[in-house]
Amino acid sequence: MEVIKDFLDVLLHINDYLDKWVVEYGTLIYGILFLIIFVETGLVVMPFLPGDSLLFAAGALCAKGSLSLPLLMALLSVAAIAGDNTNYAIGRFFGERATRLRIGKRKLVKQEYIDKTHGFFEKYGTKAIIMARFVPFVRTFMPFVAGVGKMSYRKKFLPFDIAGGVLWIASMSLCGFFFGQIPWVQQHFELVVVGIIFISVLPMVIGFISHKMKKKA
Repeated sequence: MEVIKDFLDVLLHINDYLDKWVVEYGTLIYGILFLIIFVETGLVVMPFLPGDSLLFAAGALCAKGSLSLPLLMALLSVAAIAGDNTNYAIGRFFGERATRLRIGKRKLVKQEYIDKTHGFFEKYGTKAIIMARFVPFVRTFMPFVAGVGKMSYRKKFLPFDIAGGVLWIASMSLCGFFFGQIPWVQQHFELVVVGIIFISVLPMVIGFISHKMKKKA
């Protein structure tokens, strides 16, 4: 319970934590951010890391002059693309066997997440690779499912993944850069983070409600 409380505190006050990390670690902060983005997108068991809010907060720090925006976007774009490609390779190699792996009695990868991501992928095709970048959880499972399904790597997965990765990193970082220094945003950063999370998961909520309504009909 204490771990969850600490995680939520970091998530809601990510701007304050980043400020402290910049002071404490200096330029090593780029490596820390790179690792977080890589792990969130590259390891199918780590979908809960705060990608969107982290990018927004990092962009705000760039506006303050604490970080370099071009360097941040370049490094984290590489992290996002490398993470997805690692996840794709894991899915391609292990396939459906990964869903049977367990830690104690707990499944390492839940089948329901795979099914939801597969449905998202089937509905939107290659566009899903780009769209999934902006949906928490889905962006972590999408490349894994693409690998499991042996999606064409060079013709379909790689080009759309590069485009999606760059677009995700650039858009969220630039939003933080241009809006993160607004006094109201700084004073109510917790609400902004909640808003970012809400907007990110809204497509999943709408899809779930639509699916239930169709099923009921």
